[in-house]
Amino acid sequence: MRIVADSSCDLYSLDTKDFKSVPLSIYTDERTFVDDLDLNITEMLDYLASYKGRSYTSCPSSDAWMKSFEGADEIFVLTVTSSLSGSYNSAVNAVNMWHEEHPETKISVIDSLSTGAEEILVLQKLAGLIKEGLPFDEIDHAIREYLKQTRLFFSFFSLHNLSQNGRVSKAAASILCVLNIAVCGTATAEGTIAVNNKARGRHKVIRVMMEEMEKAGYHGGKAVITHVENEELAELLKESVFKKYPFADIDIFPARGLCSYYMERHGIVIACDTGSAQHLTDPVKK
Repeated sequence: MRIVADSSCDLYSLDTKDFKSVPLSIYTDERTFVDDLDLNITEMLDYLASYKGRSYTSCPSSDAWMKSFEGADEIFVLTVTSSLSGSYNSAVNAVNMWHEEHPETKISVIDSLSTGAEEILVLQKLAGLIKEGLPFDEIDHAIREYLKQTRLFFSFFSLHNLSQNGRVSKAAASILCVLNIAVCGTATAEGTIAVNNKARGRHKVIRVMMEEMEKAGYHGGKAVITHVENEELAELLKESVFKKYPFADIDIFPARGLCSYYMERHGIVIACDTGSAQHLTDPVKK
């Protein structure tokens, strides 16, 4: 039983016997950056910061997805949100072609309706379900139900690349991004990006993100933080969550290439499971 995800998942490895990651790519008119183990993310960010032309991203081809299926009998595929990328459709096309030659292979393609940190939550849950030895169909049902209780929130200090590629409006991008002001927002239920707040300074950023998590129903439990060259803020956010929810289970990961491109330097994301471990923490005081 194999897990496959595109590189928007921000993981290179997973605590399971069989995990593969299929890279997306970042392009300019001069260079191509493939989001794999060999990508130097700092070099990419430095280059893009000085580059004045157009940049854009590309999803994996169906052939790349099919290559990741080789040798597996049962496969779970997780993709970046289909609302902002063609990765999901490419994976579905790959499954249809694969089944022409391998009709016996069980493959479930799951649209995360999100990216990065929220995908990590889903992948970790998938790995746990596989370790339990559950049958394929039960795992498929359980993971789709799990997706209904996870949420993602972000604070970005630039929206240039998201705006340039039509992921957010130019009006939203023009809100900032100077003098240490961040835009804060969330991944919507439809898998799009909603900007709904501003914050100046790291302590306000943390306060806004904590408030949004609590509004969504988080009261402790599993959470994942990803960041782009901003480990200090990630640790401060983790400490803030622990301070209020001592039994929280929090991981921190640096973003991979695709998410680094869209989050841009110093961007930070937190995803949380709003349905877990509430019994371990004190009730939220009103």
